[in-house]
Amino acid sequence: MIKTHSPRHIATLGALFTLSGAAALIYQVLWVRELGLLFGSTAQAAALTIAIFFAGIALGGWLFGRWAGQMQRPLRAFGLVEIGVAVTALGHFLVSDTYFTIYPALYAMVGGVPVLETALKAGVAATILLPSAILMGGTLPLMGQHVIRARDSLGRMGSALYALNTAGGAMGALAAGFFLPMWLGFSGAYLLAVGFDLFVGLAAVMIARRALPMGAQDRPDRVPVPVRLWLIAFASGFATLAVEVIWTRAFAQVLQNSVYTYALVLTVFLIALSLGAALANALGRLSLRPEAVLTGLLLASCAVIAATPHVFHHLTGGLGYLGGRADFTGYVWEVGRVALLIMLIPGTILGAVLPYLLRLMEGGGAPGAVLGRLIAVNTTGAIFGALAGGFVLLPMVGAWKALWLMGAVYAVLVLALWQPQDGWGARVTRFGALAGAVVLLAGQPGLQATRLNAGEELLAFREGPSAHVAAIARGDAKFIRVNNFYTLGGSGALVPERNQTMIPLLTHPAPREVFFLGLGTGISAGAGLFANPDRVTVCELLPDVIDFARDWFGPYVNGLFDDPRVTIHAEDGRQCLARSRATYDMIIADLFTPWRAGVGNVYTVEHYKLAASRLKDGGAYVQWMPLYQVSRREFEIIANTMAQAFPEVTLWRGDLYAERSILALVGRNDPAPLDPATLAAGWRAMTGSQEAESVLADRALKFYAGNVASGLFADAPINTDDWPLIEYLAPRTHRAVIAGRANWLTGPVRDRLYDDLLTALPPQQDPHLALLTDAQRDLARAGAVYARWRGLRARDDLHAGAVWPEFIALTPPHARNPDSPAGQVATGGMAFGDALN
Repeated sequence: MIKTHSPRHIATLGALFTLSGAAALIYQVLWVRELGLLFGSTAQAAALTIAIFFAGIALGGWLFGRWAGQMQRPLRAFGLVEIGVAVTALGHFLVSDTYFTIYPALYAMVGGVPVLETALKAGVAATILLPSAILMGGTLPLMGQHVIRARDSLGRMGSALYALNTAGGAMGALAAGFFLPMWLGFSGAYLLAVGFDLFVGLAAVMIARRALPMGAQDRPDRVPVPVRLWLIAFASGFATLAVEVIWTRAFAQVLQNSVYTYALVLTVFLIALSLGAALANALGRLSLRPEAVLTGLLLASCAVIAATPHVFHHLTGGLGYLGGRADFTGYVWEVGRVALLIMLIPGTILGAVLPYLLRLMEGGGAPGAVLGRLIAVNTTGAIFGALAGGFVLLPMVGAWKALWLMGAVYAVLVLALWQPQDGWGARVTRFGALAGAVVLLAGQPGLQATRLNAGEELLAFREGPSAHVAAIARGDAKFIRVNNFYTLGGSGALVPERNQTMIPLLTHPAPREVFFLGLGTGISAGAGLFANPDRVTVCELLPDVIDFARDWFGPYVNGLFDDPRVTIHAEDGRQCLARSRATYDMIIADLFTPWRAGVGNVYTVEHYKLAASRLKDGGAYVQWMPLYQVSRREFEIIANTMAQAFPEVTLWRGDLYAERSILALVGRNDPAPLDPATLAAGWRAMTGSQEAESVLADRALKFYAGNVASGLFADAPINTDDWPLIEYLAPRTHRAVIAGRANWLTGPVRDRLYDDLLTALPPQQDPHLALLTDAQRDLARAGAVYARWRGLRARDDLHAGAVWPEFIALTPPHARNPDSPAGQVATGGMAFGDALN
C-alpha cells in the first residue's frame, strides 16, 4: 500500500513552494535590470538574459528530474537546492561588481566583432545566472517526487504544484515591480529573495526529517511517454512565450510604459498561467477522455489567441492611451482591468495546456523524472518562442498577424493527437483545426498597428525588436514617434533641437570630440558639426530610429549621416560609455521621458560618475531636462544627484519660451569661471556671425540660469542604481499632473525655479560668473525676466506690461534681441522669438 502525506503536510509544502516561486520572480526581475545596466537596456540584452535564465531552468529540470527518482528523501534534496539557490544568488554581488570593473577591458579585446561581443555578454550572463537558475529548475521535480506518491495523481498534484509556484511568481513580480525597490532598494529586495529561499530550504530540510521516505512501491515502472506529448509541450512553450512577448509589445502602445505598467502586465499574465494550472487540475479530476480534453484546450487556445487583436482594439478604442485623467491609483486599476479582460481568459486556457499534459503522462516513470523532462522541454520551447516573438515575428509580420500565427500553431498541434482508431467525430475535429490553421496563416486581421491623429500622414512604420517606430508628417513638419505616444522631436522644432547642442558648445573653447547620448531625429547631433569637431560619436538605443532619421531628416541634420567624422552606434548610451575608455570634450544627453522604464538609469549617480570619468580636461557633461515632464521634486533629485558626481554643475536655459521649456545641467570635473570671450568665439565659429564679441557674449548670457552651488537642492535625495527614485516617482507624478494634483515645471512654477536659483546664489556672488562685469551678470536675471514676460503675455496676464520694463532695465540694447545660436543659423539673423511665432 502506498503511504500518503497528511493534508497539513501538503498544505505546508504548498506554502513553501509558493514562497519559492515568489523569490524566483524577484530574482528574475532584478537580474534583467542588473544585466541591463551592464549590457544596456536593449531588446537584445533583455532577450539574452531571459534566454540564459530559461536555459538554466531547463537544464536544472532535466538533471534533477533524472536524479529525483533515485532519491529516498527528495524533500531534503529540495531544501538543500533552495539553500543552494540562496548561496549562489549571493554570489551575484561579487560577480556583477567584478564584471562592472573589468568589462571595459574585456570589451576592448573583442569590440567591433558582433559575434565575440555577444559571446562575451553571454559568458557574463551565464556566470551570474546559470548556477542559481539550474538549481531553480530542480525545485519542481524534487518537490513533485516527494509529494506525488500514487501513479494516477501526477496530473492532479503536479498541476497543483505548478499553480502554486506560478501564483507565487505573480506575487513576486508584483512586489518587485511596485514596492520592494522603493522600500528596500534593489539590493535589499534581492536579499529579501535570498532570505525567502533560505527560509524555504531550511524549513524543507527540517520537515524532511519527519516526512515519509520514498519506498519501492513509489517508483513505478516507466511507460514511455508518446513523442507527440513532448512535441506539444515544446510547441506550447514556444507559443505561450511568443504570445507574452507580443502582448507586452501591444500594451506598450497604450500605456505609460513605466516599471509599474510592465510589472502589472507580467503579473496578470502569471496570474492567468496559475489559473490555467488550476483549470488543468479541475479538468484532471473529471472522468473525461484526456485526449479529448487536451484537444479542446488546444482548439480553445487557438480561438482566444486569434480573437486577441480585435479584443485589444475594442477595449483600447483603437490603440488609445489608457487611463484618461485618472490619478496613479485609478490608472493602475484601469490598466489592470483592461489587462485582465484581454489576457485572463486566453492566458488561463494557454496555461492549462502544459499542466494538463501531466494527466496524459501518468505512468511515464517517477513523478520527478516526468516533471523534470516536461519542464526542460517546455522551457526550451519558451526560449525559442521568446526570441522568435521579439526578433522574427514582430519585425516580419507585425503583432496582430503574429498572434494569428501562434493561434495556428495550437490548431496544428491538434493534428499531433491523431490516432488510427479515431472515430468520425475526432476526424472532423482534426479537419476543422487544419482548416482554421490555414485561415489564420493566409488571412490578415485587418487592424491598424499604429495610431494617427487628425492631419497626420504616416511616412514609414516598423515593428522592431524594441519598439514600434513611425515617421510621421504633419503639414511641412516631420517627426519620429515611438510606441504611439512618445515623440522624439522633429523638423518643426529645428531651432530648439539645435540649441540643445549649440548652447552647451558655446561654453567650451575647443570641443574637438563630442558624444551624444541619444539620436532622435539627428537634428541635435547634426548641430554639433557646426563647431567643426574632429570626432562625433552618437549612441541611439533603437536601430529603427537611426534608419528613420537617415531616411527622412537628411535636410535638417547638417550632413550627419554622410560625414566621415561621425560614428553612430545602435546601442544603449550608458553602455556605450561603460564599454569604452574613450574620452570626450563634451557629452550631451538628449531629452529623456523620465517615467519610461529604463530611462531612470541615465539619471543615477553611478551613471554621472561614469560620464565624469569619460571627460577630457575642461570637458562637460550636459543633461537636458524637459521641464514639461518633471515636477520640481524630480528636478531637484536629479540636480542634487548630478552634484554628487561633478564638483561644478551650472544650469543653462535651452530656450526663452513661454511654456514647455528645457533646461540643461552642465557638469564639470574642473570648476572654472565662465569666459565671455569663449562664448563669443563659440557663437562666431558656429554661426559665422561677424558681430562684436560683447554682443555675442551678452546674447549667450541670457541663457545662463544659475549654479547648483547655491545649495538650493542640497536636501534632495540622491537617485542611485540601487534606490531608483526617478524611475519610481516620475510615473506617479505623471499621473498626478494629468489628474490635476501636481504641476510640471512650466509657467509660473518654472519662473519660480528661475527666481529661486538667482535668489539662492545671486549672479554677483556666483563663482562661475567671476570674470563677468556687473552688467553681464545681470543678463542671467534678464533671461529669467524675459521668459516670465513671454509666459504672462501668452496667458493674457495684465502683469506682463509691468515686467517688460524690468527686462529693458537689465539688458543693453544690443542684447535685447533674444537670438540663440541655432536661431541665427536657421533664420539668417531673424530674432529667435520671432522665428518661432
